[in-house]
Amino acid sequence: MHDLNILGNNAKKAALLLAGYSAKQKDKGLAACAAALYDREEEILAANRQDIENAEKNGVSPAMVDRLRLTPSRIQAMAEGLDQITVLSDPVGEVLERFERPNGLLIEKVRVPIGVIGIIYESRPNVTADAFGLCFKSGNAVILRGGSDAISSNKAIAGLLRKALSDEGLCPDAIQLIEDTSREVATEFMRLNRYVDVLIPRGGAGLIRSCVENATIPCIETGTGNCHIYVDESADQDMALDIIENAKTQRLGVCNACESLLVHEAILAEFVPKLYERLTGKSVEIRAGERVFQIVGNVCGGLKQATEEDFQTEYLDAIVSLQAVKDTDEAIRHINRYSTHHSEAILTEDTENAERFLNGVDSAAVYVNASTRFTDGFEFGFGAEIGISTQKLHARGPMGLKELTSYKYKVRGSGQIRG
Repeated sequence: MHDLNILGNNAKKAALLLAGYSAKQKDKGLAACAAALYDREEEILAANRQDIENAEKNGVSPAMVDRLRLTPSRIQAMAEGLDQITVLSDPVGEVLERFERPNGLLIEKVRVPIGVIGIIYESRPNVTADAFGLCFKSGNAVILRGGSDAISSNKAIAGLLRKALSDEGLCPDAIQLIEDTSREVATEFMRLNRYVDVLIPRGGAGLIRSCVENATIPCIETGTGNCHIYVDESADQDMALDIIENAKTQRLGVCNACESLLVHEAILAEFVPKLYERLTGKSVEIRAGERVFQIVGNVCGGLKQATEEDFQTEYLDAIVSLQAVKDTDEAIRHINRYSTHHSEAILTEDTENAERFLNGVDSAAVYVNASTRFTDGFEFGFGAEIGISTQKLHARGPMGLKELTSYKYKVRGSGQIRG
């Protein structure tokens, strides 16, 4: 039997066990796994150092190395994420609807686990713990396939989580890691629909496109984030500078970082020089559209000329595109054309423009006067997240526990037959 079939068969068996675990059993397992992350921090860091060294030897960009890097504080955050999941309500068994038919049938619509979840992800080894925690709490078995750049870290984390579960008398196959990181095995995994109920890719546009094109498993698109911020004519400009700096520079290599800026043309001459000074002070390159050059090109000498491709690029680097727009409606049109439907923000003091933006932009999360960096399961109060869905079925935005469940109908009768 092929290794993937063995993993799939193990996961199916584990999913049946997990579906019967009580909330108390699941929380006990999560607490043990969190303790293992705390207790075996040095083991994880040693494995991560191997991955970092390999990445630096291979010339990986600093932003991508940062996505890969684990630190004591990041491992602590992983453990805290598992602890926080334990205090969240167990969604399994929640009654969504209850009604009685005229013939006396009593019908309940009840949350149930999806079953076996497959996750393909790149770089970030924290996903190994985050994905496990959410899947386990929601009663799902998970099969993980990380990237080759993080394989040592992923093996260390998955191994200690499995041991912690086993020590608690719980099924270690609740989490399984595919250790072969070849493309051939990844493609084969995408077609393991005999065992896997849903596939969630977390990574760049190339990975997501590969899953969508190759998978025979239902796929939830996540992660790609060409996120926009529009500075309206009425915006508080000091607040706008602070929000943009945070959204762009707090962490470059994440999907909710701002990649594209729009500025109302009426405030270009006043605002863009201040923006230029703020962002270039953080070593951010600005690639500007023609209208921006016409007005402030002679003042902001370091502006680069934007191409059409720039307006649709998720840089994951110290680069941002900048375009002028004449009003909120043009900003909405631009965003809906170029965005990946992840997170967009308007900075404005005009409530009418704010509502027009909220209603008109077709993205998973739309903000008024706040950083796009808040699109995150932890920040939304979901605990750790499985990813940010940029599609509309079956989930959208940060995916927490409830987004990892399906439902079934429980029907109680007293001898009814259909005539």
